[in-house]
Amino acid sequence: MKDIELPKTSPMLDKQFTFGTATSSFQIEGDAENRMESIWDVFCRTPGAVADNSDGVVACEHILRWRDDVEMLKQLGVDAYRFSISWPRVMNQDGELNRKGVSFYIQLLDVLIEANIKPFVTLYHWDLPQYLEDKGGWLYRQTAYDFANYADKITAAFGERVYSYATFNEPFCSAYLGYEIGVHAPGRKGRKRGRAAAHHILLAHGLGMQVLRKNAPHALNGIVLNFTPCYSASDSEADKLATEMADQYINQWYMQPVMEGSYPYVIDALADNDKPPIESGDMEIICQPLDFLGINFYTRLHYSAPIKAENLFHEHAHQAPMTDIGWEIYPEALRELLVSLNKRYKLPPVYITENGAAMADVVEDGMVDDEGRIDYYTGHLNAVNEAMESGVEVSGYFAWSLMDNFEWAEGYEKRFGLVYVDFDTQERTFKNSAKAYQRLLASRK
Repeated sequence: MKDIELPKTSPMLDKQFTFGTATSSFQIEGDAENRMESIWDVFCRTPGAVADNSDGVVACEHILRWRDDVEMLKQLGVDAYRFSISWPRVMNQDGELNRKGVSFYIQLLDVLIEANIKPFVTLYHWDLPQYLEDKGGWLYRQTAYDFANYADKITAAFGERVYSYATFNEPFCSAYLGYEIGVHAPGRKGRKRGRAAAHHILLAHGLGMQVLRKNAPHALNGIVLNFTPCYSASDSEADKLATEMADQYINQWYMQPVMEGSYPYVIDALADNDKPPIESGDMEIICQPLDFLGINFYTRLHYSAPIKAENLFHEHAHQAPMTDIGWEIYPEALRELLVSLNKRYKLPPVYITENGAAMADVVEDGMVDDEGRIDYYTGHLNAVNEAMESGVEVSGYFAWSLMDNFEWAEGYEKRFGLVYVDFDTQERTFKNSAKAYQRLLASRK
């Protein structure tokens, strides 16, 4: 059976380095009848929005099976578990806590702590309460303050149980995919909407960090950003300029405000009507000191000069080799990303908060032989190790994901999990990648 291999001298093999795995609330929890409706519930009912016309009503039945799922974490031997809180589960429409929802997470946190597994909690992983979307969602400035209220109440309720808080997971996906091109919930379209949503999410992050500093000074507090490194399709000046614009629009649009309190200069290329609605003091609120930066990485993309005059760049299709979701496998991009960010910004400690691969998994004789995923993890973990050797301070790594789940617009057709889930029976099966991850973690000094 294949192993995930790292150099024997790698600092990642030191017990001080945190290894974990991750999930999110809407993707695994189910139990929809005991929470408020989210934008993803409504989006899933939109014809053609989800590849297999599925939803998150049942998902992995984690609310029912959570104790068994914690046992899986213990078997894997992880140091930490990253999961998100369902805002619609813990808050009522009047802005007060839903005690039943809160008690579920307190139980989960207590059992994780008892098992010596550090809880890394994400406050927002895309499942905005639908009643807030009805008022305008992330297009509406007040939603940032509603988030701050939610963050205040839930973090006070959790007390000192949480090891680390992230305000948001992947603002790019919520803003760009959800409000600009409409392929994720709530399915709205238009650059003006996408830029407004992004700004209000970043504002909510800043307000949330102020809350965390007050309510959870003991915790590592930060944000999780996703990066898709941009590579030029050629050495022409036009293609290289377009690639820089793509990087600013897709990656630095979120990173630069958080780290430096300003938007990248691509903002000047936007029509005035499309620019974000920045108010006095906003950028100072957004730029809060971070205890850590979470980086999610899966793939890279190539760009060239725009074909249409109204566009800033032209995005090319993914290149082979690819995962089952159609994303190029190129671990070197992760090393280059980490080194470039470390050179460009004064980074806090970094955690790789998501990294993983969708593969066309099948169960045969009670086993899932997913060698391709083991190769993916080996390549990317070694890329992280090389970045650390180059001076980047990386403190931890989380495999995405603990188990197969509702993969957003892909429904249940794409499997990222270390653990295979039969969605008819809810039976969980450790894939060979899970066993390889387990052996890697057990081998540490």
